Amino acid sequence: MESLSDTEWDVIISGTGLPQSLLALALSRTGKKVLHIDKNDYYGGAEAALSLQEVKTWAEAADEDAGSSPFSHVSIKNLEERTQDVSGDEAATKLGFSRAYSLALSPQLIYTRSNLLPALVSSKVYRQLEFLAVGNWWIYSNHEAADDGQTGSTAPSRGSLRRIPGGREDIFADKGIDLRSTRSLMKFLKLAADPEAHGSILEEWGSKPFPEFLESHLSIPPRLQAPLLALTLSPNPPAETLTSYALPHIHRHLTSIGMFGPGFGSVIPKWGGLAEVAQVACRAGAVGGGVYVLKRGFARHGNADQETSSQDFISLDQGTSLSTIHLQGGEKVKSHWIVGSSWDLPSLAHPLPDDQIHSSYTARTITILSESLSQLFPLPAEGAPPPAGAVVFFPTGTLELESEDPMAPTAKIQSPPVYLMVHSSDTGECPAGQCVVYAYAIHKDHVDVHRLLQTAVSRLIDCIKQEPPATALWYMRYDQQHKPPATTDDYDANINCEDLSNDHILRLPDLAPGLALEDDVLRHVQAAYNKIIGEEGAAFMLFEDREGTGDDDNNEN
Repeated sequence: MESLSDTEWDVIISGTGLPQSLLALALSRTGKKVLHIDKNDYYGGAEAALSLQEVKTWAEAADEDAGSSPFSHVSIKNLEERTQDVSGDEAATKLGFSRAYSLALSPQLIYTRSNLLPALVSSKVYRQLEFLAVGNWWIYSNHEAADDGQTGSTAPSRGSLRRIPGGREDIFADKGIDLRSTRSLMKFLKLAADPEAHGSILEEWGSKPFPEFLESHLSIPPRLQAPLLALTLSPNPPAETLTSYALPHIHRHLTSIGMFGPGFGSVIPKWGGLAEVAQVACRAGAVGGGVYVLKRGFARHGNADQETSSQDFISLDQGTSLSTIHLQGGEKVKSHWIVGSSWDLPSLAHPLPDDQIHSSYTARTITILSESLSQLFPLPAEGAPPPAGAVVFFPTGTLELESEDPMAPTAKIQSPPVYLMVHSSDTGECPAGQCVVYAYAIHKDHVDVHRLLQTAVSRLIDCIKQEPPATALWYMRYDQQHKPPATTDDYDANINCEDLSNDHILRLPDLAPGLALEDDVLRHVQAAYNKIIGEEGAAFMLFEDREGTGDDDNNEN
C-alpha cells in the first residue's frame, strides 16, 4: 500500500465505533477520499465484540490507558470448575476455545422502529447482516408467588420470574390482574400508543415521576407499575424516572411489536451485536473507496501527565482548510476534515470540568453460563421466530444492598434497577448449550453496583430450575463512562468541538449506554455528513446497486 501521506484526504475519521463506521460508509459513496483509522487492532470501538483471548488483552490495555478509553476498573475471573453429577461420576463443565465466544462490550437491542434499520436497507448493508428476535421480557419479584408454569420456578422463596405482558391479549389472559386494573391498563396502552395524546399529558405530568402519573391519573396500583417501568428502560429508580422520559419509550416498545413479525419488537445482530454492524459498514465503505488502517491513531506529544491540546496532533495550513495530522508511527497526513469521538481526539482525552460533572458511569458485567436457560426463550406468540435474546428486569427494591459508606445512615440505600440481557448460543456469541448474560446498572452513591449485578445473575440462576443447574464459567466486571452530547435537540451543536479552534474538526457523541440503541446515533451521523458535503449533497445512506450486484451479492465482505 502506498504511503498515507501521498494522498490529500477529504476526511479522516478516527475510531471504528458504530457512529464513525456509518459516517465513513456514507461518505465513501459520495466520491470523497476517506481515511478511516483506529488506534486499536480490532473494529467496533466501544461497541467491539471480542474473543476470550482478545478480551484479556483488551482488559490489560484498558487499565494501562486509563483516561483515554471509556472503560475502566476491568476485572476477569475464570470460574470454570469440575463438578460431580448425581451418579457420583465426575462431569466437566468447560469453557470452549477462545474464538467460540464473541462477547460484546456494549450490547444493545435494536427496536424494529429504529431509524437505523431503514438506513441499513437503503444502503444495501442489510444483505451482509442477520438479525435475531428478542422475544420475551421478564420481571423478577422477591415476593412469594405461585409457579406460572413458564419459568419452571417451584420454590419462589428466593424470588420468581414472570413474563411481562406484550400487549392487550397477554393482559386479558393474565389471571393475576383484576378487572378494574385491566381496564386501567387498557386505558394506558391506548394512551401510550397514540402520540397525538402525549402533548397534553406531558404538559401536565411530564416533569413528575412516572409512578405518580400512573397512580394518580390512571389508577394503576403500585404492584402493576413495575412491568411498565421495565418497558421504559429507565436506568433510574422510579422516583427519578419522569413521565416525559417514560411515555415516549413505552410508545416505542409497544408500536415496535409485530412490525417484522408476531411476538417481538426488537432484534439483535448475530455474531457480535453492534460490532457486527460497524464491521460490515467498514467493509462496505472499503468497497466504496474508503481506506481503513488499524493500530494507527492520532499521535500524542509531550508529557503524558499534561493536558493535550489540538496543537499536539494537528496544525492548520495557513490560508486553507487543510490540516496536517500526526499519526502514530511518525507519519503525517493532510485532510480537510477530521472526525472522532471524545476518546479518539487527543484534545478531548482529558475531560473538561463540565464533562466531569455531567459524565455518567455504567457498571457492567458479562457472565458465561454452563447451561442454555432455554426456559427464558419460549415462542412469545404463534408464528413468531425463535427468540435468541431475552430481557430480565430487576426493579428497584428487589436487590437491596447495605451502604458501602460506614458514615451513611444504617437504612438501606435505594438501589438502581438492574437489567439483564441473556443471549442464547443462536447469536454465535457462545457454544451450543451455554448462554451469555450481560448485566448493567448505573452507578449510585454508596451502592456496590457490581455486587448488585452479580446478585441479579445469581437470582436468575436460582429462578431457573433445571438439572444440571447452571453455573458461571467465566465472569468480567467493568465500568463504562458516558459523555453526553452538549444538547439534546441541536444535533449540529453536538458535533462541534467547542474547545478546538478548527471548525473542520467534528466530534461524534458517544452512544448512550442503555439497553436499547437510541435514534440519536443516526441523527448525529447525518449532521456530520451534512456539514462535510453540504446540505445539497448526495442523499444520506441511499445507495444504488452497483453494476453486477443484486440481492444475493456477498462480495462486500
